[in-house]
Amino acid sequence: MVSQEILDKYELTIGIESHVQLKTASKLFSPADNDARDKEPNACVHPIDYGLPGMLPLLNKEAVNLAIKAGKAMNCKIANISRFDRKHYFYPDLPNGYQITQMYNPTILAGAVEAPLENGGSVKVRINHAHLEADAGKLTHFDTYTLADYNRTGTPLIEIVTEPDIHSAEGAKAFCQELHRLMVYAGVSHGDLYHGNQRFDVNISVALKGANELGKRAEIKNLNSFRSIERAIVYEYSRQVELLEKGERVVQETRGWHDAKQITFSQRSKENAQDYRYMPDPDIPPVELADDYIAKVQAEVPMLPPEYRAKWAGLGVDVSVVNSLLNTRQFANAVIDIQAITGDNAAKRVANWFASAVGAAESEEAAAVREYTTNVDDLITLANMAEKAEVSSGAAKDLFNELLNGAANPRALAESKNLLQVSDEGEIAKIVDEVLADPASAASVADIKAGKDKAIGYLVGQIMKKSQGKANPALAQKLIRERL
Repeated sequence: MVSQEILDKYELTIGIESHVQLKTASKLFSPADNDARDKEPNACVHPIDYGLPGMLPLLNKEAVNLAIKAGKAMNCKIANISRFDRKHYFYPDLPNGYQITQMYNPTILAGAVEAPLENGGSVKVRINHAHLEADAGKLTHFDTYTLADYNRTGTPLIEIVTEPDIHSAEGAKAFCQELHRLMVYAGVSHGDLYHGNQRFDVNISVALKGANELGKRAEIKNLNSFRSIERAIVYEYSRQVELLEKGERVVQETRGWHDAKQITFSQRSKENAQDYRYMPDPDIPPVELADDYIAKVQAEVPMLPPEYRAKWAGLGVDVSVVNSLLNTRQFANAVIDIQAITGDNAAKRVANWFASAVGAAESEEAAAVREYTTNVDDLITLANMAEKAEVSSGAAKDLFNELLNGAANPRALAESKNLLQVSDEGEIAKIVDEVLADPASAASVADIKAGKDKAIGYLVGQIMKKSQGKANPALAQKLIRERL
């Protein structure tokens, strides 16, 4: 691997292309089922998708509406007139012999997305455009034959193309995460990365700092996890720098990511636009969108991540907690509801519980599509119990996890598990006096009087033991100090 000192001589430049599957009921140009998850191969295919003679495409209006909403999420202008083109290439996953896309007149024009970084900063990435297109099928290769599944053929996508504004792996990961959140919150996509609802192609080039031109770029295709995006960039950056340091040339090409080996590998040389022989699609008329129609559709977009962040500005939680909440919209909405009902204190407590639960349990990709049970009233009750020290912080987390997995009534649950703390000062005072009078406590009492404050831990421990874990430890400590 190349040393950090050598890497620092070079500027890393990254542009992102992201394919987002639109969550329409049917495909872009046919009435076939658009949800092929867990379906048998070739079960969701219409003669239009197969490209049979005489079949004419009919544009899905809802796909256009979702593209309009995606444009709002990315602060993009929407074109009043857009057109479809044919992108020609011959491969078994493309029955028509061409892909229907928008090469010259896309629906979504320039915009920008600002993504927060873990260090409190942000990366602003300009959107060049985003275009509607129909997806190809899926090929599965074996030693002597290949199987073709056309379930995805004709699936409506938007392909989002950024400017080369990113200069770190961390920035690229943060942008991709934010773009994914925006598409989910805008109602554009299911966001299921495992099933390919959103995929990322990462264009990477390096050049000596201060150079007037960017280096040759390599495109890493079909990344579907945020960890893979970050790791692939780190590897590719080092690979290209190593080549340049040896006096060798970086080849413009398409590369894949081998997750098991944690390396990129060459797939094919990068095609130029002319290789695809683009031409206007004669079967699909131009899409004409009036300004008032665009405004009406975009008014349906619900609250987006930047608006959530603005509402949580006063909570005082880390960026990582905010992002963890936003990665699971169910959690984010629960915290918003709690904040509206009770204010910031309970909302902050629950927000940290949510972030801790997801962080400990599973990946953010999985958490984004998992269904949880979240009863706002129960969460408020538990937050109040924790605030009043009726349960310990550890017990509160345990109870929260139970609620998250279907339990209800946290007070009754705490009682059944013997988790309620005793906060009656008189009752705890009796136990404190017993512990202080115990000869076994004499050494700790002497240490505390001598200024060795850590010794109080032993005494609190003994009080907790005698109370079977029910005593409020903060109150116990207070009473010990009063007596000594």
